[in-house]
Amino acid sequence: MRLVVISGRSGSGKSTALHVLEDVGFNCIDNLPASLLPALVQQLELNPNNQNLAVSIDARNTWQDLQQFPELLSQSKIPGLKCEVLFLDANSARLIQRFSETRRKHPLSDRRTDLKEAIALEREFLDPIANYADLTIDTSNLTLHQLRDIVKQRIVGNDVPGMALLFKSFGFKHGIPVDVDLVFDVRCLPNPYWKPELRAYSGQDQPVIEFLEAHQDVADMVEDINKYLRRWLPEFSANNRSYFTVAIGCTGGQHRSVYICEKLYSQLKGLFPNTQLRHRELNKQKL
Repeated sequence: MRLVVISGRSGSGKSTALHVLEDVGFNCIDNLPASLLPALVQQLELNPNNQNLAVSIDARNTWQDLQQFPELLSQSKIPGLKCEVLFLDANSARLIQRFSETRRKHPLSDRRTDLKEAIALEREFLDPIANYADLTIDTSNLTLHQLRDIVKQRIVGNDVPGMALLFKSFGFKHGIPVDVDLVFDVRCLPNPYWKPELRAYSGQDQPVIEFLEAHQDVADMVEDINKYLRRWLPEFSANNRSYFTVAIGCTGGQHRSVYICEKLYSQLKGLFPNTQLRHRELNKQKL
């Protein structure tokens, strides 16, 4: 049996994540009062036909119940039940933009609290859940379809035994991802961007691949990161980690980080059956 608790700030994609799990057979409940979680799990235990349950818990709960979330989740853990907490978030500017586009009212806004203040207050309310999350997904630059794919790969795909491993490339000039466990900085490597004929390509394209593979420093970096991950990822997995994200960053997230992520993915995907690859800066779109 599995219990997936989905939470996050309004506009971050919670409903989308819940619908994905509903489509693959989870019994789903939206806006569950957190205080009811232990009783709900007891009912699940009495009905063995309901193997998988997903619930959404958001800031419409009372502040007291949200503060007690870790204790409530602990009370919900029964033999044979795998509990996971998924937290979705996006940067405040993106959330404000989404509310402006949809003209929805934020659940915490009122005559004394404007949208920007409500979004900041909501994160404070949800901190007890965010700090307890097994997996955090930043949806700031994801489309609806990309979010669906990620939830399906990382949550549903987690039925595959072992830790779910994600390799993610990014550009430091766009900010370090918040939903990562290890970050490797490869900005010291030769940069194809300064070759005008290579600038329009990415690290997935053969001209850039050939440029990078002509430099020994690049091969050394890939080998060193590979050795580190082969040594320590099994230790993280043995420590009951369900999800692990390795991020590779260069300046713009188009060339070096993409190439190295592709190389590491191809070399290490056999280490864990559920291994995925994502390039944050390629074809950025809005949710």
